[in-house]
Amino acid sequence: MRNFIPALASTAAALFAGHAEAVAANPLPKPANITWGTAGAFSVGTLSLKAPDHDVLQDGFARATEAFSELNWIPQATEAPARKFEAFPTPTGTASKAKRQYGNYTGSLTSVNVQIADTRAALQHGVDESYTLEIAPGSSSIEITAETVYGALHAFTTLQQIVINDGSNKLIVEAPVSIQDAPLYPVRGIMVDSGRNFISKKKMFEQIDGMALSKLNVLHWHMVDAQSWPLEIKAYPQMTEDAYSPNEVYTHATISAIVKYAAARGIRILPEVDMPGHANSGWKQVDRGMMACIDSWWSNDNWATHTAVEPNPGQLDILNNKTYEVTGKVYKELAGLFPDSWFHIGGDELHMNCYNFSTAISSFFASGKTMGDLVQHWVDTAIPNFRAQANKTLVMWEDVVISPDAAASGLVPKDVVLQAWNNGLENIYNLTRDGYRVIVSSADFMYLDCGYGGWVSNDPRYNVQTNPNKTDGTPNFNYGAGGGSWCAPYKTWQRIYDYDFTQGLSAAQKQLVQGAIAPLWSEQVDDTVISGKMWPRAAALAELVWSGNRDATGAKRTTELTQRILNFREYLVASGVGAAPLMPKFCLQNPHECDLFLDQAALHTA
Repeated sequence: MRNFIPALASTAAALFAGHAEAVAANPLPKPANITWGTAGAFSVGTLSLKAPDHDVLQDGFARATEAFSELNWIPQATEAPARKFEAFPTPTGTASKAKRQYGNYTGSLTSVNVQIADTRAALQHGVDESYTLEIAPGSSSIEITAETVYGALHAFTTLQQIVINDGSNKLIVEAPVSIQDAPLYPVRGIMVDSGRNFISKKKMFEQIDGMALSKLNVLHWHMVDAQSWPLEIKAYPQMTEDAYSPNEVYTHATISAIVKYAAARGIRILPEVDMPGHANSGWKQVDRGMMACIDSWWSNDNWATHTAVEPNPGQLDILNNKTYEVTGKVYKELAGLFPDSWFHIGGDELHMNCYNFSTAISSFFASGKTMGDLVQHWVDTAIPNFRAQANKTLVMWEDVVISPDAAASGLVPKDVVLQAWNNGLENIYNLTRDGYRVIVSSADFMYLDCGYGGWVSNDPRYNVQTNPNKTDGTPNFNYGAGGGSWCAPYKTWQRIYDYDFTQGLSAAQKQLVQGAIAPLWSEQVDDTVISGKMWPRAAALAELVWSGNRDATGAKRTTELTQRILNFREYLVASGVGAAPLMPKFCLQNPHECDLFLDQAALHTA
């Protein structure tokens, strides 16, 4: 039994005589089922916890109660109908805002009772995350049930968002409430790329904090890439010679600290070492002979001979036996550091031109073999080799099955989970049709790095002083088009939330969709900007994969999300997560006055 936060006075009276919409609290993600009563508010007193003795549970409760005690949160954006406007052409309207009034309280909450069916459930793919939370009229206790401690953590997170300050420094829950909640998908995540630019442990923790608050549960960590190798490998200590500096290295101790911090918040870490493409730094310190094209020009100015999509080039030589010895040892060491039963081995963006720099592979192609045959050799050799080191579920980018240039020519095992990033619904459909489990990361909807322009230097495309298409208005590189961002435009929170990624799938195909991960590639990301580029847009994904983007009638609820995500952004900032603003603060304070359409049902037929 642990006690937290000072007691607050309890008195009796009704708060609301109206409907559930009267409450200010608006937790994100929206629970699957939440029903507010009308009997009146509760003051929140000194909360004691009655629950199984479990460190994750006790620590989660301590974080939640500390948060609402220290933040003393007053919701910054609350839901209300759009105000009435005078008919055109009169330019002004009549405000309909009313200050929320809190009266006396019908009871005082003093305890949290938690029942958990299985306290030993491991934090692995598919762990039950459901929970219920009940505050009955007249009760002094908050009743929580969950199948596992991870469901209970989510209950604490919801509680954290519905305990608010009444405006006079008193903590309250506004009305009796009944919540039955569970996620739609077992994979709900973001991707952090520390290979292009280093991301500090502090900022990794910050992303994990944002994830926990929004009930995301998978941190896909793209740890290394061609540009740098910031990862300590004791089997090959020379690999970190290709870190950007000695201070920009993830030691075993650092990795363990990040894994522990995430696990305490119910978050799995899915590590990725991208192979055999995107390979240069680190690997070449072990044996340059197992590398291809690392000294070539990446050739963007002569695309027919390009060896990579971006500098710097390099790929592992698939026909060199040393490749499998080294990758096997690296995988084995990392598999021991990351307890998750899944491991990502990359597999994207292989380029045939790069392998023209390998004598063995050039002879392979000269014998009539194809790029698909080469990729199949990697699949047939690398996957059994990895599984012999540590038998985990392997995740790969979709390219290995569906790339028009570098898909394997034969069978890729159906127990490999594929991450879909190209061609939106089409690739999701094709992969699930073929029986593969899929993680959705469609670039057209979920790439958080898109729309910031290009980053390669010495680029004459920007040296244009007048619009060459001024007459007809056709978009071009510097005028209305991507400006060097291959996946432009910027993916707004609405774009993310509106994605119906199971559209057109059969029931059987839908069962194969494991969820979604929003990647943030780091060519233009480091500690100074990562949180603003990640948050609060990732929270739109969080609700999409937790409870969906439609209401009980099947109508899209994107407009309903507006005030919820604006408030959540403020909550993130107050909690130490550097989330970017989505709109002028005027929009936050004046519900729906920044909508494009006054018709609140404009999205309902979408």
